[in-house]
Amino acid sequence: MSRLFDRIYGCLAGAFIGSAMGAAVEGWSWQDIKAKYGVLQELLPYSHYEHINKPGSGRLRPPGTTEDGVERIKLLVLSMGEKGRRITAQDLGTTWLKYINPDNFGVQMEPCDEILYRVVASGINPAYAGLYTDFLGIISFARSCHPVGLINACNPEEAYKDVWDVGRLYQPLHGGGLDWASVVACSIAYAMRPDATVDGVVDTALKYAPGDGRHKLEMALNLAQKSQDIFELREKFDPIYSGKGIRYSFSWGEEVVPKGLAIFYVTKGDLKSAIIGGVNFGRDTDCCAAIASGIAGAFSGISGVPDEWIEGVDRATKENEYTVSKLTIRENTEIIYKALVGEREAAKEYIKLLEE
Repeated sequence: MSRLFDRIYGCLAGAFIGSAMGAAVEGWSWQDIKAKYGVLQELLPYSHYEHINKPGSGRLRPPGTTEDGVERIKLLVLSMGEKGRRITAQDLGTTWLKYINPDNFGVQMEPCDEILYRVVASGINPAYAGLYTDFLGIISFARSCHPVGLINACNPEEAYKDVWDVGRLYQPLHGGGLDWASVVACSIAYAMRPDATVDGVVDTALKYAPGDGRHKLEMALNLAQKSQDIFELREKFDPIYSGKGIRYSFSWGEEVVPKGLAIFYVTKGDLKSAIIGGVNFGRDTDCCAAIASGIAGAFSGISGVPDEWIEGVDRATKENEYTVSKLTIRENTEIIYKALVGEREAAKEYIKLLEE
């Protein structure tokens, strides 16, 4: 396995496993997680969308079943695979119409994503779809933009540009959602460098942090620097969010992305530790784990992740009749790897033309 393939595999595995494991305790406080499980580090069955009256909504999902955030990742991967290169919002819109079953909103995909799907299906340019949603700062794209960072491996500047193109399908340019997605994608792109360091990842995140939200990331990293492990870190975060009575409903980028970077820092970029850290952090556990472990996987690769975690997610994916793609984590990795190679070959051809 090449170093490049290993890092892509680690990033996607972290996002898929972290999402599946964290979904079982999404919305819980870390105190409740600790009381019931001690340290949760296994895939569990869970239910989502119990309040929606549709076939499949509220079903008990087998251990390893991923959720709506991974559906977005899968669609990005499928789109990159079909193009064999970096993609645009228009490319992704075409993929949405090809692979999404609209009956699965509120079953496997978020009901709020249905608004975007209907806009694209109506013929409106996918680059303008985000203008039709008022969920400005939610985590939807930031927790799912991993492929954008991967296809721009070692090149955060290009990852930044792609977030602000592809991300327009999800959210408008204002409101903060794409700002925080830029932090995640650019951190992943930098983490793919052979000479990447934990401090370098953090510096990259700070570089691309939104001006009006940079203090949130600085605060989180300051807490991380003063913590020995994620258990001490989550206690330090408690007064900032749960301690002030901020109810968990929608999940916002300005909370979850700084937490994800803080977990990455405390765990020193170790993938398994980052997954466990995000899952046991409380509140938006699946998104927190997806971000922390996605960056960690891009940094350190797949090593150390238990085979049973990967196999559990792959098995549940194969059995999931509602997902947009039943490809395994490794198969998704192969698609991104081939698209990245295609992107690099195209760049070589362009340089050759310039030199002629």
